[in-house]
Amino acid sequence: MLKGFRDFILRGNVMDLAVAVIIGTAFTAIVTALTTNIINPLLGAVVGKPNFDYLVGHINGGEIKYGTFITATINFLLIAGVVYFFLVLPSQYLLKKFGPAPAAEPATKACPQCLSDVPVAATRCKFCTQPV
Repeated sequence: MLKGFRDFILRGNVMDLAVAVIIGTAFTAIVTALTTNIINPLLGAVVGKPNFDYLVGHINGGEIKYGTFITATINFLLIAGVVYFFLVLPSQYLLKKFGPAPAAEPATKACPQCLSDVPVAATRCKFCTQPV
């Protein structure tokens, strides 16, 4: 019973998931600090307040806090921008630079008549003389 549990825990995908969750949590803390301590004060300097939580609508005695939604939307866009520009673009660049070489074009093609391999530049099959 414990051997099965040990095998499950030490499987590669479980360990990868655990590392991803830990790094994701740390990254969330970094982006939250960036948003709270740098971006929101800059927005506050332009708009006058560091966030839009003060925007509230009143309808029939109820409160609609649309400012909180605007603040959450701005935070989401900032986090998405940070993820894209600091994670996705550099990883795409590295994969393009160090990734596997693209596959070479095939040197032969199949003859439609006899299905033998003929060179790509050939205009006739050398086995059955069929135009290709």
